[in-house]
Amino acid sequence: MESKLLKRNISLVYLSLVPLLVSAFGLGVGYISYKIYLPIWIINVCLMVAASWTLGLHVIRNQDVEKKHLAIAAFLLVVPWILVSMFFGLGPPPQTPAGWVETATEQEIRYIMLVIAGVFIAVGFAALREKLKNTAGSFYAILGFSAIMIAIPLFIVNMIFWSAYLPELFSFMVTSGLEERPEWNNPVRAQFHLLAVVEVSITYLAVAAISAALRDAGWLSKIASRICILISLVGFLTVVFFGHSSPFLIPAFPFLIPYYIAISLLRRAGNA
Repeated sequence: MESKLLKRNISLVYLSLVPLLVSAFGLGVGYISYKIYLPIWIINVCLMVAASWTLGLHVIRNQDVEKKHLAIAAFLLVVPWILVSMFFGLGPPPQTPAGWVETATEQEIRYIMLVIAGVFIAVGFAALREKLKNTAGSFYAILGFSAIMIAIPLFIVNMIFWSAYLPELFSFMVTSGLEERPEWNNPVRAQFHLLAVVEVSITYLAVAAISAALRDAGWLSKIASRICILISLVGFLTVVFFGHSSPFLIPAFPFLIPYYIAISLLRRAGNA
């Protein structure tokens, strides 16, 4: 019994540290060779899946349908960070057109990963909404689900812009010897800047609503839910008022709170 509890605690700590380590290495170290980061990422994927299984995902083998569905819904919200944990080796996006051209394939993979992550967020919210519809949190659950169904399609369009349009633009600039973006790109750039602000701000509102729903259902403590709601509202306000100067606009950042909520739900599902 003590051995099982120790394994679950280690799994909880590891899953909790992953986003912090990814951010620290990604921003602090920057780009490293794929020969180094790919093997490490694959190992991390295996460890995160194993940790999720130990913490609570293992209940999918049981006959308890309620716990089984809760664990699946939670794991769907863990998957996005399993995918974006690769970013520890990619670092932030290049700051120059030449940098984009040199790492074009990896930049495309970065944003394709984010598109897939967005799909899992949407499906995870749908699963949670289904689980919450007969609880006291049903009202906020439908609000959160509706908001995320608006935000994620916009998010996917935005990520496709980054993965397809920008590499072609920067390739054109490098081959043409341009140091500044051409003027005809300015309207497109302004449009997608606004699109990013809209989709990210709606995402934070969706996260705040689902946090309130889980609180009302008794699946998330009042303190934890208040922290999630507070961070979400701060993210919403800073994105709305400060736009692209806000750190809350980083694509993977809005998925962070759902990730930690998912860890809590996995733990709840795995409790005897």
